[in-house]
Amino acid sequence: MDVLAQLFIGLFALLTIILLALAAQRLLGVRFGAVRTLVAALAAFLLAQPLLGPLFTALNLPADGQLPDAGALGVLLLATMAMVLIPMVLLVLAEALVPPGSVPGPLELLRSVRGRVSRARRYSQITRIAIKHGLGPYLRGRGERLEDRPGKVRLARSLRQALDEGGVTFVKLGQVLSTRRDLLPAEFVEELGRLQDQVVPAPWAQIEPVLVAELGAPVEEVFAAFDRTPLAAASIGQVHAARLPGGEDVVVKVRRPGIGRVVAKDLDIVRRLAATLESRTRWGRSLGLRDLAEGFAAAIREELDFRVEAANMAAVTAPQPPGGAESGTEGGPRVRYPAPMTALCTEQVLVMGRLSGRPVTDAAPEDGPRLARDLLDCLLRQILVDGVFHADPHPGNLMLLDDGALGLLDFGSVGRLDAAVRSALQRFLLAMDRQDPLGVTDALLEVVPRPEDIDEAALERALGQFMARHLGPGMDSVQMFTDLFRIVTAYGLSVPPEVAAVFRALATLEGTLVRLSPGFDLIGEARAFAGRHIAERSEPGAVRETLTQELAALLPMLRRLPRRVERIASAAEHGRLAFNVRLLADERDRRYVTGLLHQVLLTVLGATSGVMAVMLLGNDGGPQLMPGATLYHLIGYNLLGISAILTLRVLAPIFRRRPESEE
Repeated sequence: MDVLAQLFIGLFALLTIILLALAAQRLLGVRFGAVRTLVAALAAFLLAQPLLGPLFTALNLPADGQLPDAGALGVLLLATMAMVLIPMVLLVLAEALVPPGSVPGPLELLRSVRGRVSRARRYSQITRIAIKHGLGPYLRGRGERLEDRPGKVRLARSLRQALDEGGVTFVKLGQVLSTRRDLLPAEFVEELGRLQDQVVPAPWAQIEPVLVAELGAPVEEVFAAFDRTPLAAASIGQVHAARLPGGEDVVVKVRRPGIGRVVAKDLDIVRRLAATLESRTRWGRSLGLRDLAEGFAAAIREELDFRVEAANMAAVTAPQPPGGAESGTEGGPRVRYPAPMTALCTEQVLVMGRLSGRPVTDAAPEDGPRLARDLLDCLLRQILVDGVFHADPHPGNLMLLDDGALGLLDFGSVGRLDAAVRSALQRFLLAMDRQDPLGVTDALLEVVPRPEDIDEAALERALGQFMARHLGPGMDSVQMFTDLFRIVTAYGLSVPPEVAAVFRALATLEGTLVRLSPGFDLIGEARAFAGRHIAERSEPGAVRETLTQELAALLPMLRRLPRRVERIASAAEHGRLAFNVRLLADERDRRYVTGLLHQVLLTVLGATSGVMAVMLLGNDGGPQLMPGATLYHLIGYNLLGISAILTLRVLAPIFRRRPESEE
């Protein structure tokens, strides 16, 4: 019998807890996690006796428990509301103080501890490197502000040495920063540009398992020949020469084993370090380090996936004629790209056609101007016409092929522009060619987001002075890019990432062109390209095609226009012309207004109930139901419980929305 009684009591307690959980969640109107709700209901069940005991004592219930019917009903209702209020209060407090997801589970906690220990070791290593090179005060936001050039050069050199010692991720971070002339002083850009991504190649014993796992077969079965000695090696991958069974010479790029884990850990540190510096230092906030770190992390993750590079190669070669992946000036050597062997490309292995040649720096001096012109024409056409361009055209990614053409390699970094941005850039270049400050200003404000308080007249004057200084013959193109970035920054113009990639590619290209042909007139050749592009767009065939496309888009509207005009005129003539405007036609608008009115109504009802409860509790009149309370007191206590329920119903969605908005 005792066992049955205990079982009955246990089932009753379990049923009570479940009912409390369901009632609390239903009254709050917010879906909570099952574990959190059941824990709150269990706590309410355990706290009911110690919390409700003083309440019933204050009511002076009779010892024999005999109450009038109205009194018994009121006390029962009050006890029920008090029982339900306890888990509601606990859930709302938990939502406010410990939002969902803020406390990890056991497995997540274990992984987090392991990750923290691993990051701590890497943090310690990076901190030692920074302190070793004198960067410690700057990490704490206490570094001195350097106004003189020698001080900036010393700091830039220390930063370059620290990044070089930090490893692959930090070397690539420095390389990316070296192209941001809009963010960093010239001393830092020049010093960081010396970072070289060259490492000792991984041994064949580490590379072969990667090839077998990714290709699904031994190397001897996939390739007719494979050179185990790499042609080149970098921090992310290394390149081997091979031959396919069909006799085609190819190049196989293999990702270094374990590099993914190293880069992932370093990227996490870079993001955390950027967030810390942005919150603690003035220069970090001015540079927007958090956004820079996120963009850099996304670029590195893409570079780790060779399938992205294969897709980039296919995208760059797509606008070219089917006879070969090449572009260039008419009648001259072409710029060719290796074609990817898509069937053999995986996340860690990239197989592409091999271009036979030698480093572009070995070109004869007399060939330099022609090669530089071909390269500039190729990249400008990719940017302004095709919309898919090579974003890192430095000399290491170029080859001088055996037939005198240029070979463009390494498509891990590719930029993409939509038609609207390409059109704005074309207008920007053409206005620069005409030295039209108004046209340059309008085109620039189409390329970058327009601030609300921009002084367009002052910007137009600044761009006019910029063109007067830099668009003459023999001007310094490097200083031109620097001054343009200064204007963009001075007027609060934020450059979108895709446009920043264009400027980064052009800045890198400028250094490559100088290596190919010292004294190369980048400005003059770019203006010549603009002239040729205008001529191409003005040819009868191009004009006819443009008009045909525009007419095809306008024809359906033009066919319907006369009938619509006639109906409008007829309605106006007979006095039937009217306008019908539907407020809140969108379901989302109706849902928002309904929710807002619901919250306001609950707030008013809760406040009214609370005021009425206080008034009734302060009134000693009414029938005496028990020694310590009248009917008014009992109604007041119940209204107070209703007021508390309505108030918690209003607060619960507010606390639930807060973490979502922060995310």
